[in-house]
Amino acid sequence: MDPIDRLLAERACEHLIIGFVHRLDLGEPGSVAELFTEDGSWEWPAGDRLVKGRNALRRYFASRPADRLSRRLMSNILVTVTSPDTATATSYFTTYRIDGHDGGTTPVPSGPPVQVGHYEDVFHRCPDGTWLLSARVLHLPFGGPTPHASSIA
Repeated sequence: MDPIDRLLAERACEHLIIGFVHRLDLGEPGSVAELFTEDGSWEWPAGDRLVKGRNALRRYFASRPADRLSRRLMSNILVTVTSPDTATATSYFTTYRIDGHDGGTTPVPSGPPVQVGHYEDVFHRCPDGTWLLSARVLHLPFGGPTPHASSIA
């Protein structure tokens, strides 16, 4: 594979990884489904969750509580292009979130993150050249309950 094509593929996959959390935190959560192939999947083995297919993914992510405030930090993104049309990646994430947010602009007192983990992703390049997630697996070695705004001083 040409070095420039490899760099472009890596960048496209990195953009999907960051776009995923951006849509969850600052956009329309259900729209993350558009970043997946039609038969794409999101899996959390330890939580015994598997969501497969773009429509199911849209429903799953759109069901996020409307009063949830979250910010995810992505780091250590390592994309490996495995062929002209496939790639894999591992990326770390840290999630801060609360439920019961009133939508105001007053900063919420920060506590520790509610999740620290990593994603293992598989990407596929479509015939039109667009890269999409075909599978995302969440690994969560550190996690706890999402606090409610009413319990934060």
